[in-house]
Amino acid sequence: MRIALAEAQAAADRGETPVGAVILDPATGVVIARAANGPIGTSDPTAHAEILALRAAGAALGNYRLTGLTLVVTLEPCAMCAGAISHARIGRLLFGAPDAKGGAVIHGPRFFDQSTCHWRPEVEGGLLADESAALLRGFFRARRRPRV
Repeated sequence: MRIALAEAQAAADRGETPVGAVILDPATGVVIARAANGPIGTSDPTAHAEILALRAAGAALGNYRLTGLTLVVTLEPCAMCAGAISHARIGRLLFGAPDAKGGAVIHGPRFFDQSTCHWRPEVEGGLLADESAALLRGFFRARRRPRV
């Protein structure tokens, strides 16, 4: 999660919503991919940290199936990202801060609980949640301050 938090900070430094993601092989501990949010800089609404990390891991392994790998992300994934996680067959999802407004794992549509979901990773939330949430709160607080 520390690597994901560093990616989130890098996103914030570029003016992107501070979300970071890491994909690792739990058997070896090797980090296969890491990414930060990038929709603004790439002009791509799908460039969420999770999607970018999934793309990078697939390219690194030469396979779109990422079965058995762990995705660590600083914020509860949205519906788009949850769908991609399912299609990639990620084995385990660890996330930091819950997202009552846009999350789709333990909030909103609870994507992995739907009968139409073909693959369900093991899910654990709350990993360094306070740090992840503080980074997000600080980012948005600074953006709302009146500029003098």
